[in-house]
Amino acid sequence: MSLLTILKISLRAVKANKVRTGLTVLGIVIGIASVIIVYSAGEGINGLVMSQVEAFGGTDLIETELKAPTGKKGAAAEQQSAIAIAQGAQISTLTLKDMEDVSKLPNIKNAYAVVIGQEQVNYNEQSKKSLIFGTTASSIEIDKLEIDYGRYFTDIEDKSLAPVAVLGSKIKEKLFGPSDPLGKFIKIRKIKFLIIGVAKERGAVMTLDYDDFVYVPIRTLQKKIMGIDYIIFMMHQLIDADLADETAEEARLVIRENHDIVSKPLEFTAGEPIVKILGEGMTDTSKDDFRVVTMKESLDVMDTITKAITLMLLAIVAISLIVGGVGVMNIMYVIITERTAEIGLRKAVGAKYTDIMLQFLIESLIITFIGAIAGVLVGAGASYLISAGANYYGLDWRFSIPAKAYYVACAFAIISGLGFGVYPARKAARLDPIDALRQE
Repeated sequence: MSLLTILKISLRAVKANKVRTGLTVLGIVIGIASVIIVYSAGEGINGLVMSQVEAFGGTDLIETELKAPTGKKGAAAEQQSAIAIAQGAQISTLTLKDMEDVSKLPNIKNAYAVVIGQEQVNYNEQSKKSLIFGTTASSIEIDKLEIDYGRYFTDIEDKSLAPVAVLGSKIKEKLFGPSDPLGKFIKIRKIKFLIIGVAKERGAVMTLDYDDFVYVPIRTLQKKIMGIDYIIFMMHQLIDADLADETAEEARLVIRENHDIVSKPLEFTAGEPIVKILGEGMTDTSKDDFRVVTMKESLDVMDTITKAITLMLLAIVAISLIVGGVGVMNIMYVIITERTAEIGLRKAVGAKYTDIMLQFLIESLIITFIGAIAGVLVGAGASYLISAGANYYGLDWRFSIPAKAYYVACAFAIISGLGFGVYPARKAARLDPIDALRQE
């Protein structure tokens, strides 16, 4: 019997009971749609992270931030440091001098430092708790902040501790409404700050709403408001981003010298694999009270996390696909039971084992492929709605479905069709024609 004839018989059989076929297909649809959604979400998250990094300044940056020295190395050190800082450990060793010294490296183009405090901001009867973003005047040259009207503060104003401020668009509306705030004063604690500019709307970056910030010179915030002389983090812009790792290691050496930290090569015990610790070069960083990270390293870490989450979700999705496949197997058993006499008659008039086997395998594959096509369409539609919803709430979530999502969907359809259809098909093909005809 030709393959075309078998295909026609299989299609007629699938059409014979549309409701039952539809219910069987539903399980496959849910599983395949979930695969598409998971892959699309992974692409959306990666795109969101990339857009956030670009909004923060780009990939040609290295960031240096405070870290609690733990005496340990690798992931254990990072975890313990994070716990220590979360529990209130005060690390006050990173300073503006560190920023200035690192800025002297040959591959550094520009830099800025940051201190952040949360204070009550007052104007007449209006009061709003806001993040006060203390930074150097050079930050506007690196960061994506733009001034809507007015101006940004200067390096001279920073070094002279001038009480001047630039308002984010949201806090400007909250304090001043439609009126022009330029030349007016806000009060932070007991210090009056002259409003010299208003920033353009920027949105949230790395979960921080920059439109709700008050930007002030870093030295003014340090000395007049917070009473500190350290910084929280600093950013350095690179001339050549390809030399980011080398420049980061040079920055570590400079800061260690400033902090009187002895640099020494990593020590390895016999049989221990020599692995380059991400972002730490080949130097022992266990005593470091700072962390230098390139934007590429941050993106690589996020990409690894996203892939791990995607794989975990796919493992969960596989369960629903197995459930759908079991449904296919179950319905094929029902079909064989209902059509036992037909199978016996066909074998009696000369149908071979392979003919019966192929017929029921093709029926199983048709059901799963219908489910796969419908699942792809449903998954694509759901992914688009997720993207639209995320964009509605201000997230730069790009709608994208990678090609591998379709390959995986097709592979699952084939595996489900063959894997869960082969046993019922073999059972049908092995029926004795005389026994089958007796059931008529």
